[in-house]
Amino acid sequence: MCFLVLAFMIMIVLTIIRLANNNGQGHPKVADFEGIPNLFGVCVYSFMCHHSLPSLVTPISNKSKLFIMVFVDFVLILLFYSLMSFTGAFAFHEPKDIYTLSFLPDPCDTKQPITNSKVLQYYLVLFPVFTLSTSFPIISITLRNNLKTMFYREDRPFSWFVDRIVFPLAAISLPIVIALATDEVEFLVGITGSYAGAGIQYVIPAALVLVSRRAVRANPSVSMLKNRFTSPFKHTFWVILVFIWAFLAISFVTVNHILTNK
Repeated sequence: MCFLVLAFMIMIVLTIIRLANNNGQGHPKVADFEGIPNLFGVCVYSFMCHHSLPSLVTPISNKSKLFIMVFVDFVLILLFYSLMSFTGAFAFHEPKDIYTLSFLPDPCDTKQPITNSKVLQYYLVLFPVFTLSTSFPIISITLRNNLKTMFYREDRPFSWFVDRIVFPLAAISLPIVIALATDEVEFLVGITGSYAGAGIQYVIPAALVLVSRRAVRANPSVSMLKNRFTSPFKHTFWVILVFIWAFLAISFVTVNHILTNK
């Protein structure tokens, strides 16, 4: 977390310094409707933080202010993203797909690099490596355990080879193949954000909510209880709205890939 916050603050401060010295090179359009399809995938990917919410909510003993705390948390995330996006858009002529690479000296840049400090340059370049080095093993282990749970049968326990070799390889093979096949980060973000991200963040949770509510209504003793922490979005309309949003996100990005021949 310290590495993450430090890297973000360094990038924001460097871009603000460049803009304060009137050295900004970016001239973004006021509106570019051609970028709307890919925006859906990027937005889904950016706010795909549902897996972190349980670890944040569970330790809170007094949950009476929970909705306000989560709302403030998302507002702060939005402000942070906006600050980084707008400063980067005006500071650089064309930001790289991997944003941290924009802070390296660019042969096409006629002005001085945003920083001459080799320490900061190497730190920002290696920052994605730091984050992936910590998150990739955790996500791979989670995927491996999910695969084992999905295929587990009590009458047919896994052999040592299947348990220790097959499932770990199944979890890491596809990401490794994709990483070796392409370096188009924007395309990958659009795919993971619109398809996998929309499914994991919208479709599956919304379906679980519908099934859970149906199970609660089927149990009279549980359905009669009043929960003062019930969600303000408990109406079925909000679940349907989530499905509609997921459909729009997938449709827009699919059209974008077709039109751009990707």
